[in-house]
Amino acid sequence: MKKIMVFLASAALVATPALAYKLVTHGQRVAVAKSAMTIAPPIDWNRQQSRPGRNAEAWTLDGMPLNEVTFYGGIAADQTLFKEVNKKEKPLPRFAAGMLPTDVVQMFEASYRLAGGSALFSVDGVEPATFASNRGFRFRYSFTLEGEEVKRLGEATGAIVGGKLWMITYEAPAIHYFDRNLADYRALVASAQLPGPTVTVG
Repeated sequence: MKKIMVFLASAALVATPALAYKLVTHGQRVAVAKSAMTIAPPIDWNRQQSRPGRNAEAWTLDGMPLNEVTFYGGIAADQTLFKEVNKKEKPLPRFAAGMLPTDVVQMFEASYRLAGGSALFSVDGVEPATFASNRGFRFRYSFTLEGEEVKRLGEATGAIVGGKLWMITYEAPAIHYFDRNLADYRALVASAQLPGPTVTVG
């Protein structure tokens, strides 16, 4: 497999010399992102062993450049989505429990611009959605990484439950790959479960 990078925090992980993966087999429910969120994948996925953030975890089918799903498992107040890249000069925005969906979108976009070097980033729509049986949100976005010409599309679905942010995102090149695996991503989202409104992160 060619060198793989995590696009959501690409700048933070480009220097990673080798990324190890572990197979996630279908048909069994697994906890993700060191959190209480569980997923029951209908097909096999590959879990990246290094984490883009303290409570984040990335899966792929064919390698991160082609398709990537990232789980954000209970981002608490004052936490960032990704690992800091340059905390002193470019600190990442931090989550607050009182955020509205539009605030989450702004935090997400700002995080990409700072951590991923995504100079070209746009949000293409925000709408209500159900996430793990909770009222949540869904939004589409597109971006191009610094130094690349490949346009990538993304979709995020999540909710704020128990004062924490729970979200799953999917990204892939706009040409061919995004549409090819969009249904696989949505199947993961549909299987997401949280213990309840007073979620405790383990």
